[in-house]
Amino acid sequence: MANVSRETSSDNGRGDVIESASEVLNRIFGSSSGLGAQIVELTERRQHLEEETYPKPSTMRVIAVANQKGGVGKTTTVVNISAALAEAGAHVLVIDMDPQGNASTAFNVEHSSGSPSVYDVLEGRMTIGEVRRTCEDFPNLDVIPSTIDLSGAELEIAGIEDRTMLLRDSIADYLHETGEHYDYVFIDCAPSLGLIVLNALCAAHEVMIPIQAEYYALEGLGQLMKTIGLVQQTLNKHLIISTMLVTMFDRRTILSQDVYDEVKKHYPDIVLDTTIPRSVKIAEAPSFGKTAIAYDSNGAGAISYREAALEIAKRSEHVLKTISAQKSAQKSGD
Repeated sequence: MANVSRETSSDNGRGDVIESASEVLNRIFGSSSGLGAQIVELTERRQHLEEETYPKPSTMRVIAVANQKGGVGKTTTVVNISAALAEAGAHVLVIDMDPQGNASTAFNVEHSSGSPSVYDVLEGRMTIGEVRRTCEDFPNLDVIPSTIDLSGAELEIAGIEDRTMLLRDSIADYLHETGEHYDYVFIDCAPSLGLIVLNALCAAHEVMIPIQAEYYALEGLGQLMKTIGLVQQTLNKHLIISTMLVTMFDRRTILSQDVYDEVKKHYPDIVLDTTIPRSVKIAEAPSFGKTAIAYDSNGAGAISYREAALEIAKRSEHVLKTISAQKSAQKSGD
């Protein structure tokens, strides 16, 4: 909302007063209005984001977004964080590694059975460059779609040598042959643990874990950490867990805050300060082939995902240094 000019009475000596959008809303709704307070808060947060700069990482970040528990907002996090970063000027690649293809749906790219997809890349029939699609809403965001055909790839690649490194090698070959540079590569993992997810974890440099603000999410988190630990010990020793994001947060409940506090207590350095609220607009955006960033740009969900993306961007150099230190420690130990 633009600044609004309001003429005050001449006897107060102030003349014309320029009010900010939040001051106007406060004046209209009053501080006692719950709705008014929410509108004011969202307006102020949006204004703050407009004043911020999203720093680009000095080198490409490859982030697998994983949680073996379904329904935690994993795909929603992938599409909206990547969209927020692309909106801010970053060059982003999203690889949909879930046979359900929900990320492909949100970006409105073709992913019917038989269409070119990451399945063809893993099988060696096509390259990433051949299956890559550009998002209509964000021209600097590319998508490698997934199809239901990917569900059969587990058995088909089981006998291939280096079967857990197929995605990693495909990304490396594509970047080398084309000279393409991305600031971020996000890999959306299926809510399971198999060869497809292992390919994602072996291709990634870091893992982001979305955690639903509910008690059961805490129970599954321990098992997920063990699984990632096994990958770190055997297949990808440079992999780090860089980020945790609490999703479906309901500020009206004590439980949501308790879950956030518990996760923050155990992982203080990687849990984002931002939480993602439950939102109808976030949920319905994919049905229109949209991310929440494009569908409801000024809504609470979109603003929260922009804030989370800003945190991720600002932490880039710290994360990259951690990865570099991990690699150095591994070399010295060999």
